[in-house]
Amino acid sequence: MTSQDAAASAKPAPKDPWELPDVSGLVVGVLGGTGDQGRGLAYRLARGGQQVIIGSRAAERAETAAAELGLGIRGLDNAGCARESDIVIVAVPWDGHAKTLTALRTELAGKLVVDCVNPLGFDKQGAYALVPEEGSAAQQAAALLPDSRVTAAFHHLSAVLLQDPEVTEIPTDVMVLGEDRADCETVQALAQRIPGMRGVFAGRLRNAHQVESLVANLISVNRRYKAHAGVRLTDI
Repeated sequence: MTSQDAAASAKPAPKDPWELPDVSGLVVGVLGGTGDQGRGLAYRLARGGQQVIIGSRAAERAETAAAELGLGIRGLDNAGCARESDIVIVAVPWDGHAKTLTALRTELAGKLVVDCVNPLGFDKQGAYALVPEEGSAAQQAAALLPDSRVTAAFHHLSAVLLQDPEVTEIPTDVMVLGEDRADCETVQALAQRIPGMRGVFAGRLRNAHQVESLVANLISVNRRYKAHAGVRLTDI
């Protein structure tokens, strides 16, 4: 065996991209958890066995929503939700995105933040994508939260399906973007706590705009076909 052969054989085998970490013990907070998308994500993750905290500007609203959902979900104000969670999903309306994150910069420091906000506008022709100054909602979050680890995911999920207790599986893929591969794998694993979903790495945050803007197309699809379409990636 040559020295080159020996060096090649000493290299570790490529990691299986579907080998993901165990996230079952992590606490997940959902900012905007009283809205349709946040409430649906909180419900699905808790139903999958995750510890979940709903956050809202008013603790009373969060507590009411948590009590309605059950499943051991807790409700706190946004600051308390951020402090007590290991992973924080941002599911607030786009028009309150920057203000909410700026106010929680201290509480979110050191946290893994998952931004699922879609900057959209609506007019008589339907939904259309907005382009934030930073490039995307996720990039805005990264700029506003320099001490947090920001990823982007959960953009293409139907709030109707998420909240429907009769729906046992949601067969869709969740595209996950971020700067750190380990953080992305954590979010991928979190997505796969929901039956039917796969978490798929989809690039760095600079590619988040087209993922966020695709929601405008899905809204048009759903209106035309009276459906709750998601995204499924082929050949993986």
